[in-house]
Amino acid sequence: MNSAHFVQDKVIAIIPARYGSTRLDGKPLLDIAGKPMVEWVYERAKKAKLINDVIVATDDKRIFDAVKGFHGKAVMTSASHKSGMDRLAEAAANIKCDIVVNVQGDEPLIESEMIDEAIRPMVDDSEVYMATLKTKILDAEELNSPNVVKVVTDRNNFALYFSRLPIPYHRDEWKDPKHLTIHGSRFTVFKHIGLYVYRKDFLLKFARMKPTLLEEAEKLEQLRVLENGYKIKVVETKYNSIGVDTKEDLEKVRKIVKESR
Repeated sequence: MNSAHFVQDKVIAIIPARYGSTRLDGKPLLDIAGKPMVEWVYERAKKAKLINDVIVATDDKRIFDAVKGFHGKAVMTSASHKSGMDRLAEAAANIKCDIVVNVQGDEPLIESEMIDEAIRPMVDDSEVYMATLKTKILDAEELNSPNVVKVVTDRNNFALYFSRLPIPYHRDEWKDPKHLTIHGSRFTVFKHIGLYVYRKDFLLKFARMKPTLLEEAEKLEQLRVLENGYKIKVVETKYNSIGVDTKEDLEKVRKIVKESR
């Protein structure tokens, strides 16, 4: 156990890792400075103070064997899952725990502090059943990219909506939709960081919910939660993270790791 704080809640981090990828096949096993990507994620998650254990949930024996090769824990799950959340739920159903952290398998540079920040509201308030992270967008390229998900929250930091488009839309400042900028703006736009924390019973309930219209339109699973009337606590972090979806992303991460050594 990493922290003496835990008396009741057992917190498990699960890293969904599938072999097939539309843009980068075998992504969890791609080499970064001599280690597979999944090992980088695993090590970062293990450093989080509020996590009791880390498990990789995969559909492929090559990934399973790689995790065992660096003395990590792994479980095999169905190859038919359409999403990482479904894989997460299958693994969590068979693990004795109270809180489940979904650590994305394609974010090898995620900071362990970010994981703890997302868990904290669940530990402090038993009424919070799902939490995630946001960070300020400081780059106009991210503002305009549909691959960077944005989030808006209410005054109590619960999510109102997630979108691939810039939200809120600052009508007076952004008169030309083709030239949106944040430089010199008095407004803040927040990027959603796809790290999720669930109470186990809510995760299993979420997995049983049918996909919803907004979810299918934006291709964002978390909208299923909002559309069904549930709340998501959103914690602001000063940290950022790079998701590896393309070869360019992979080279960017490799460069950062190389320069940090």
